[in-house]
Amino acid sequence: MRKTELLIPASNLEVLKVAVLYGADAVYIGGEMYGLRAKAKNFSMEDVKEGIRFAHEHGVKVYITANIVAHNGDLDGIREYFRELKDIQPDGLIISDPGVFMIAKEECPEIERHISTQANSTNYATYNFWHEQGASRVVAARELSLREIGEIRKHIPDSLEIEAFVHGAMCISHSGRCLLSNYFTGQNANKGACTHPCRWKYSVVEETRPGEYMPVYENERGTYIFNSKDLCMIEHIDDLINAGIDSLKIEGRMKTALYVAAVARTYRKAIDDYKESPDKYKANMDYYRQEISKCTYRQFTTGFYYGKTDEDSQIYDSNTYIKEYTYIGIVQGHNEKGYALLEQKNKFLVGETIEVMVPGGENRQVCVKAIQDEDGVSMESAPHPRQMVYVDFGEEIPEGYLLRRKEN
Repeated sequence: MRKTELLIPASNLEVLKVAVLYGADAVYIGGEMYGLRAKAKNFSMEDVKEGIRFAHEHGVKVYITANIVAHNGDLDGIREYFRELKDIQPDGLIISDPGVFMIAKEECPEIERHISTQANSTNYATYNFWHEQGASRVVAARELSLREIGEIRKHIPDSLEIEAFVHGAMCISHSGRCLLSNYFTGQNANKGACTHPCRWKYSVVEETRPGEYMPVYENERGTYIFNSKDLCMIEHIDDLINAGIDSLKIEGRMKTALYVAAVARTYRKAIDDYKESPDKYKANMDYYRQEISKCTYRQFTTGFYYGKTDEDSQIYDSNTYIKEYTYIGIVQGHNEKGYALLEQKNKFLVGETIEVMVPGGENRQVCVKAIQDEDGVSMESAPHPRQMVYVDFGEEIPEGYLLRRKEN
């Protein structure tokens, strides 16, 4: 059985550390340029250095995205960027553009080059092409079935790794290459500035009746005609591994630390359980389903893995997320009394029950017994986002643990 990597996204340094603590084998991040999430906070060079240091101390790899569709004006900057990364030494670069690939090969040949899903790799001849160019990994196009991935595995060298998305948002366009955002708003999705028009609500205007909006209906359920459900393969870890996929990738470089912790922890346990015993994996299925549903999501689909998608893969009546839990904060330290130091993310009160997410897979219920500000002044609630507070939970909660509250 091939080694299976769990690859988790991180939007900033704090989230990277959460991903590492909650079960990632590798983390992928974006620098301040040339990745496909321009709206993400992304990493400064100093953050990249610190992130790689922290990850490597915990035996976790870091890959950096450089997967824009590059234009002439990008090339000199990309070359300089790769020269900087050469000194920092991430474990891999995620690239979609052949020109960018060659620049990386010239400037930092010792850093692995991974081919992004944006490169639309849908057959084993393409995988072999990239292998001959020096790629060590190819990310499967989103439109591939597990049967097709299995066929690719049989026709490529054992040393060439296959990475595939297994959880998160799906793009309406082929492997994420989309011009809708550029056309409607001037924000280029292929350079990281997507405004997500696939999630918008649409009507039709007939040419001879300008200004008269006619609703778009599909089975009379709504008008979100491009709005895909989110991918979720937590119930199919066995099929993913047996297809020969080396890296199971979670989508979500715009997501919160709470999302990252919940998804990383759940998939970590599912992978480990299956590797230990397929029967144990099946026996724990209810746990995986319960935990994965505690993340924000749009309803779930298996995407293209078991055949072409149909109307059941879309959500026609809404573009909102399902949210069952509220993010409270991450324990960042303790005072002399053992109170946990938090940067508070959402309001909570003295007397409330809060859930502690233990990295190993457990959840613990604790009660908020007292809240103090940084000067030691007692408070009945923590109402202001990003306020630093000390909280007495009646027990000491380790640094790095996440706290959340179940919504009523």
